[in-house]
Amino acid sequence: MTPDKDFLIKLAHTKMPYGKYKDRFLIDLPEYYIVWYNSKGFPKGKLGDMLKQVYELKLNGLEDLVRGIRKKYPK
Repeated sequence: MTPDKDFLIKLAHTKMPYGKYKDRFLIDLPEYYIVWYNSKGFPKGKLGDMLKQVYELKLNGLEDLVRGIRKKYPK
């Protein structure tokens, strides 16, 4: 999946809706947590798609790209 600009902007501003890391930006979730989701299975729907993308971004060391998008395109 190649993310488009709008998807990345939304991803940059989306926070975890539940659990231990509720209200933390998805890109700022700890790497071990995203890896755990990858092995357990991501949730279905939009949140799962975003967490999969976060996994790929973290895997490739591109977290700062998303943080930069959040600064460049504030809500």
